Amino acid sequence: MIRSMTAFADGEIGVDNLTILCELRSVNHRYSDVSVKLPERLRFVEADLRRLVADKLKRGKIECALSYKKQPGSQSFNVHTETLQKLLAVTAEIEACMTNPHAFSALDVLLFPGVQQEAETDKEALQEKIIYLINTTLDKLLETRAREGAQLAVLLSDRCEKIGQLVETAHQRMPEVLNNLRNKLIARITELVAEPNFDRLEQELVLLVQKLDVTEELDRLQTHVAEVLRALKQKEPIGRRLDFLMQEMNREANTLGSKSADREMTQISIDLKVLIEQMREQIQNIE
Repeated sequence: MIRSMTAFADGEIGVDNLTILCELRSVNHRYSDVSVKLPERLRFVEADLRRLVADKLKRGKIECALSYKKQPGSQSFNVHTETLQKLLAVTAEIEACMTNPHAFSALDVLLFPGVQQEAETDKEALQEKIIYLINTTLDKLLETRAREGAQLAVLLSDRCEKIGQLVETAHQRMPEVLNNLRNKLIARITELVAEPNFDRLEQELVLLVQKLDVTEELDRLQTHVAEVLRALKQKEPIGRRLDFLMQEMNREANTLGSKSADREMTQISIDLKVLIEQMREQIQNIE
């Protein structure tokens, strides 16, 4: 099973008077790159969050964001008495020095930092709930990546089949290509030389055929295609392996083009490179 690196998942869970929200986004990346966005109140779970993401997602640029909101009807106002008393004392002291002090309301006092005091939340219970939320959201993300990966596997298998057909066509055509080349050279030399040395000509033709023979390149292409199909059935991440195979396949296709001795073999080389490039673009998104 292969997985795409592009996916999105979210989830939420209630804890006391809070609703914790989790969002996960992942896109393709050569390595594993995890970024975390947390409000200060939830900063204590950052290490656990990074560990959980790293355990389940081996490759990709992953952004994990946690946030929270207070549940409707749970809003409460707890006043930090000590801070309030210090604020009022300082205010009175300042007003005594003013000729025309402005009155302020209780609401103004509540808005002053530190006057309102949020109810304490059990950190252990909160951490347990957040870990559960992250795990369930990660599972959703993995399901999405797996669905997209299955579609990519179909596309890659289809192109592997087409590459195999082109390689087989090239194999079948190779003897005819070499024979045509031999006949053309003999006809050309006979036309130019009154009494050609056919023994020497045969020796030169053998050397030329060896240089133009692409049997090894075609065999290696078939081997690489078989390896791609085998890798698509593996469970572990295979993106980097497939990327390497595409480089090798492109190398063989280029060599095939440089050794091409007629128009049809040149076209086969071009078609191979187009298919390999299409596969390479898709593989960039595989974990």
